[in-house]
Amino acid sequence: MDELDLEDRLLWPEQVAEVLGVPIGTLANWRYQRRGPAFVKVGRHVRYRRHDVDAWIDRHVVGGHR
Repeated sequence: MDELDLEDRLLWPEQVAEVLGVPIGTLANWRYQRRGPAFVKVGRHVRYRRHDVDAWIDRHVVGGHR
């Protein structure tokens, strides 16, 4: 796999919870409340696009300089 492929891979909820430093249950609650990063349904499975997670993080920066 080249670098582009790694960036385009869909992330599992466990991976996103680790990146964000929150319990997986919090991530599930955010999905239910439509508060967290945008997600993709693959059949009945939940996945996240890396750029959606990064964009969500960027929108939640508080204070400091960007």
